[in-house]
Amino acid sequence: MVKVGIIGGSGLEDPNILLNPQTVSVDTPYGKPSDHLVEGTINGVECVLLARHGRKHDIMPGNVNYRANLWALYSLGVDVIIASTACGSLQENVEPGQLLFPDSVFDRTNSRKSTFFDGTYSQAPGVCHIQSHPTYNEKLRQVLISTAEKCQLVHHRTGFGVCIEGPRFSTKAESMVFKSWGASLVNMTMMPECILAKELGIPYATTALVTDYDCWKEEDHVTASSVMKVFAANVEKAKTLFVEAVAEIGKIDWSAEILKMKTEARESIMISPDVVIPFLTVRQP
Repeated sequence: MVKVGIIGGSGLEDPNILLNPQTVSVDTPYGKPSDHLVEGTINGVECVLLARHGRKHDIMPGNVNYRANLWALYSLGVDVIIASTACGSLQENVEPGQLLFPDSVFDRTNSRKSTFFDGTYSQAPGVCHIQSHPTYNEKLRQVLISTAEKCQLVHHRTGFGVCIEGPRFSTKAESMVFKSWGASLVNMTMMPECILAKELGIPYATTALVTDYDCWKEEDHVTASSVMKVFAANVEKAKTLFVEAVAEIGKIDWSAEILKMKTEARESIMISPDVVIPFLTVRQP
């Protein structure tokens, strides 16, 4: 049995995708998550739904308590996490309305708590030098890709995003530089969710919902209203994707993958190997 965490932006907090949804309030050693979590099932698989920005979308990207969000999902027994995030395109062939499954990210944020191991919680001692490659769990990423193919959703299998601090959009100069780096996407929430999931030893993969061409195309300057218009259409695609992907995830034995990730996370912590870290302890499959 596997329990799936789903982190989404506006529209993907819809509890109607769950059977028998139950709202759960969770507190964590790192504060409160963005909102109540919603537990239920999809295709017979247990799931937990969390709105990254709150159900009213009133938390800006830099103020999201990413640590509390990830810890809350962990505390409810989530085994794997799939997420969605709205992104601007930096390449002509990555068109608004399409999906992209990132394989890496370039972090340009500067004010976010990006590790559990900062001395604020006794059960997370030491300093964690987590391996950031691969950024996303490849096994889980491939499930999302194969599901998109099955659902005939137009998508891109690879590409990396630049995560900016926000909440403002990029300047023209920034957009052109990011494009010149070969990035496919620009976004405000790709970091540090993926890294925090790795510190917890939880397989994590995200789906980029492409909404615009940022501001590098002269005729297509990005605005909040234009983003939300395309995003609303993309949400329905993401719902279709996630409902089908959860069914596929539920068919897979994730125990060996989780053991591998928790072992790698534990070995990344600069502290005596004799120190037990409860959330990174797992039985052999």
